[in-house]
Amino acid sequence: MSATPFAYDGGRLHAESSDLAAIAAEVGTPFYCYSSAAIETAYRSLESALTGLPAKIFYAVKANGNQAVIRTLAQLGAGADIVSEGELHRALAAGVPPDKILFAGVGKSDGEIVSALRADILQFNVESEPELRRLSQLAQDMGRTARAGLRINPDVDALTHAHISTGKADNKFGIDIASARELAGRAGDFPGVKLEALAVHIGSQLTDLSPYRDAFRRLCDLYGALRAQGVPLKRLDLGGGLGITYRNETPPDLGAYAAIVREETAGVEAELAFEPGRFLVGNAGVLVARVIYVKEAQGRRFVIIDAAMNDLVRPMLYDAWHDVIPVDQATDNAPWSPADLVGPVCETTDTFARDRELPPLKAGDLLAICSAGAYGSVMSSTYNGRLLTPEVMVRGGSHAVVRPRGSFADLIAQDRIPDWL
Repeated sequence: MSATPFAYDGGRLHAESSDLAAIAAEVGTPFYCYSSAAIETAYRSLESALTGLPAKIFYAVKANGNQAVIRTLAQLGAGADIVSEGELHRALAAGVPPDKILFAGVGKSDGEIVSALRADILQFNVESEPELRRLSQLAQDMGRTARAGLRINPDVDALTHAHISTGKADNKFGIDIASARELAGRAGDFPGVKLEALAVHIGSQLTDLSPYRDAFRRLCDLYGALRAQGVPLKRLDLGGGLGITYRNETPPDLGAYAAIVREETAGVEAELAFEPGRFLVGNAGVLVARVIYVKEAQGRRFVIIDAAMNDLVRPMLYDAWHDVIPVDQATDNAPWSPADLVGPVCETTDTFARDRELPPLKAGDLLAICSAGAYGSVMSSTYNGRLLTPEVMVRGGSHAVVRPRGSFADLIAQDRIPDWL
């Protein structure tokens, strides 16, 4: 699968066959732009790799919760992996059937559990005994039975960034194998729950496949042992985490990944669930911004743009790399030189890149911050009183605004002034 759907045509950067500068003139900057074709290509590539397996794909909504993105994937056949009540409502509104929704997360509230029970979702991934007990009680109170899986913490190092590793013993996620075995053996203590699955998710942005093999093997060993003890399990949720290219990473080969799944689940009677997020949408999006000023100070070049850390927090939060390219293609003889690419927010951490080689730039020039389709807009805020960045989706030469910018009046109207003022 190609890394990006964004390419120059006639010296101008396009999303598929849509001119990004033309979209900027219409929508204003900054804005996110997503390629429908890239999302579809990523989904079909994973689906193809899993051919012949009893596999279902559940899109991890936390990666990008825009309704147009979720619906694009739902129409391809994807379910939804959710981690909150808000994501439940987003998935349902986008057309995902309840029986194709998995609910993960270490801290589900009573209200969230009740909403998901009312919707009759496919599966709760339970992450502790207190959660299992509460799920059982709430289901009984409603006269229902919750279908559930135990999320296992296999104590496997995902070899990824520490902030997005979720499968080690010292992470907050999941239940250790010994405790899971003991809990499954006491399934009768939780009459409101029907235990149907084991689940695992060891982290995000994985580029090395060996942690998957270790985690899947431990999960399958436990699954077989519990089935032998009479626990009526029927599903293995193998999580997500497949990495993408941001800079020089080599994403996992899907054929090799699927081969590991086949080898480790061979002889196991189970439906298989997969929860990709970043893999499906990460390289399908860019954040387009306009240069406000170019500032020379103390021998450094600062390129100040109208996007900020509230629009894309990953560089500040993870020191993440995103390629930055001009929308108008630089000429071959343009002298590129180091620059700090920064936003207008009053924080030193409002920085997208330091000492990055960039072409000559001036006020009004457009830049595209690449690989911004996952954990971009979905993590944005209105810090500094900034409006949420609009989102645009393209299909070929057509584009649609799938989230408008909003107004300052709307932003202020969310507040309420007490009577005494």
